[in-house]
Amino acid sequence: MPHLTSTRPRTSGTELRPGVGVPGYAHPLLAPTEWGELTRPGTPLHWVVLNVADGPGARPDPHCLEAAGRLRNAGIRVLGHLDTRYGTRNFGELISAAHRFVDWYQVDGFLLERCPADHVGLPEVRRTVATLRVIRDEAHIVLGHGIHPHPGYVELADQLVTFSGPWRDYRWSQVAEWTTDHSPERFCHFVHGVPRPNLGEALRIARWQGAATIYFTDRTDRGGRIDPWEAMPGYWDEIVSRVGTGVSE
Repeated sequence: MPHLTSTRPRTSGTELRPGVGVPGYAHPLLAPTEWGELTRPGTPLHWVVLNVADGPGARPDPHCLEAAGRLRNAGIRVLGHLDTRYGTRNFGELISAAHRFVDWYQVDGFLLERCPADHVGLPEVRRTVATLRVIRDEAHIVLGHGIHPHPGYVELADQLVTFSGPWRDYRWSQVAEWTTDHSPERFCHFVHGVPRPNLGEALRIARWQGAATIYFTDRTDRGGRIDPWEAMPGYWDEIVSRVGTGVSE
């Protein structure tokens, strides 16, 4: 069973309550139900990622404009999807995409997908994050490592995605020791292929490992052939109920 190797510090009542971060549904024309459900009152959302066409696309998309506008009008934070390609993407290209996200969709921040996780990548990610914070005041920055990165990254962003992968790996995963020095609001877990009977167990693992932002789905990647995040989980209502009330048993 997953476990911590030391006791996590007690957190204050002012920190982020457990909630859902949506990695990015399919285009609103393909997933209208998914996008519509996000603005339902009482849904415990921390943020939703907007990925128009592997980024902001070449021109404003009216359907994405409408979806992002509904979310922001409902007080829900919208993040633009930026693929760093593990640090190989050209800096100017990345920043140009960020500008388009802000200019066209007024995003509140960014998810840097496939973010480097080693010490070597720190300077370039630091440069990128600093520039993004100039482009968008009070930008909420999430680094999408998908694994536990070098601890230096925690100082660069608001949140780190320290797990992204299948349930078969998550249920036996262990948290990096250095994360116990930080509050759960700093960490996110994305897990696909979680069977409905194991949803409570998955929520307990996130709580034990100290991740306040989660996204669990019964969808799978079919061996890497599809994006498991594009469609809503079959048990979405149960996630909303359990996370919204803090129930994980």
